[in-house]
Amino acid sequence: MKTKKHSNQHRSKLEVLRQICNLIPGHLVERLGRQTGVAERARTFTCWSHVVSLVYAQLTHAISLNDVCDSLRLHGHALATIRGAVAPSANALSHANKVRDPQLAEQLLWAMLEHLQSITPAFGTGKQRLTRFKRTVHAVDATVITLVANCMDWARHRRRKAATKLHLRLDLQTFLPRLAVLDLAPHHESSHAAALCAGLKSGEIALFDRAYMIFAQLYDLQQRGVFWVTRAKENLDYRVQHRLPVPEDGPIQRDDLISLQGVKSSQHYPETLRRVVAEVEVDGQLTELVFLTNNLEWRATSIAELYRCRWDIEKFFRQLKQTLQLADFLGNSAHAVHWQVWTALLVYVLLRYLAHLSSWEHSFTRLWAYLRSALWCKLDLLKLLKSCGTADGHFRLLGRPEQTYMPFAVG
Repeated sequence: MKTKKHSNQHRSKLEVLRQICNLIPGHLVERLGRQTGVAERARTFTCWSHVVSLVYAQLTHAISLNDVCDSLRLHGHALATIRGAVAPSANALSHANKVRDPQLAEQLLWAMLEHLQSITPAFGTGKQRLTRFKRTVHAVDATVITLVANCMDWARHRRRKAATKLHLRLDLQTFLPRLAVLDLAPHHESSHAAALCAGLKSGEIALFDRAYMIFAQLYDLQQRGVFWVTRAKENLDYRVQHRLPVPEDGPIQRDDLISLQGVKSSQHYPETLRRVVAEVEVDGQLTELVFLTNNLEWRATSIAELYRCRWDIEKFFRQLKQTLQLADFLGNSAHAVHWQVWTALLVYVLLRYLAHLSSWEHSFTRLWAYLRSALWCKLDLLKLLKSCGTADGHFRLLGRPEQTYMPFAVG
């Protein structure tokens, strides 16, 4: 009797999938379809039906075109209530993924992020995860997404392998993506450094790996008032201007103000830098790492702590790959792969928004798995999420290896 009463309290006239799709404004997809030219090529299988199909594929971790199409066809009546969406045939979905411009999905991602933040301002700021740092902290990095099909010549990465690369700027305070670029895997991270940093504002903090250590770009950030922290390369040519005092019993080994000595590097970055050597725990062992920053006033321990926070973007990539569908692709073309990656990021943002509205306190993996099991149920989505779980306590929305859906290496 308790189970029945509990279930009745969460009943709704709308399926869970419909409530998720209703987060997307009714006019938005068709408007973007017209702007990108996709609507001109869409006949019976509309832009909206295409987006709903790919969102469903991400939420269910669908492994093939038939997996998506057969399931949607079986629930055709319920699907039609989602603003008239229709179930595609495998050929129709394959053709749409191949010929339609994935810019629609990319623009939809950023439009939805802006829309959700406008109707719920707290979603854009959220709880400050890094309470020690009152500024906005961004991590910039890239990950290789391995493609199973070796016939993808457009994405040839290494011998007998194919891959694409996702370059991303992640807001570490809200764990939301702020800018992303999809490119071929062989292209170096530095080729997109300027684009990823273009939106950074004065006073914000950017964290980079060594691959993004381009002194001209770093000096541009310095001129714009952006603070940054990165790892120093082993062959860095520099001269120590002044040694700062270091506690004897702390993790900081050295703290120096330096100037670059290389001909090109000194021209590209003519001002003083700070070089901090610290012992940091990596994979359970203390390792000596060397950091560079343009901030000359922070405590040295704060610089080391900031760079440790950069590793959260690795957790984000792992979470994205192991929860959403970025392992099995529904097409071999560049367009098909890009449609799926942009839709995965869109679904990630939608789930984060639902977690915010429901004050979800469990893992992101559990959120995805819980919704996947209830997509065709007529339950009030927010009430369902608020009532989930029996264990007390607070849980971070970061993916952990023991929570993964399937193994997948981070590039």
